[in-house]
Amino acid sequence: QVQLVESGGDLVQPGGSVRLSCAASGLDLDVYAIGWFRQAPGKEREGVSCINHDGSIVYADSVKGRFTISRDNNKNTVHLKMNSLKPEDTATYHCAAHGHCTVEAGKVYYYGLESWGEGTLVTVSN
Repeated sequence: QVQLVESGGDLVQPGGSVRLSCAASGLDLDVYAIGWFRQAPGKEREGVSCINHDGSIVYADSVKGRFTISRDNNKNTVHLKMNSLKPEDTATYHCAAHGHCTVEAGKVYYYGLESWGEGTLVTVSN
């Protein structure tokens, strides 16, 4: 049974940092892509970043240069380090397992959705 569990969400001030983690079970990170997407109230779901099974990485233009995705195959965990946070980064962040992901016109697209977690809330505010 595939299970993805996010953690690390927090209340941070603008300019601050937070590190999210996605613990995966029941799947092999050498086979699946793991991506992060976010959902804010009243806004469309937005793909943030993704790491493919071959290790290739994509970012949305909105987070490029500020967010870093990484993978620990030994622990079957994917992290998202978020720096220079802005109020518009406020959202619930979900990780999801896919066949693969790409970036097109500055947006991240996911293909072959397998499973996703319940999310972790990041609030950027004074």
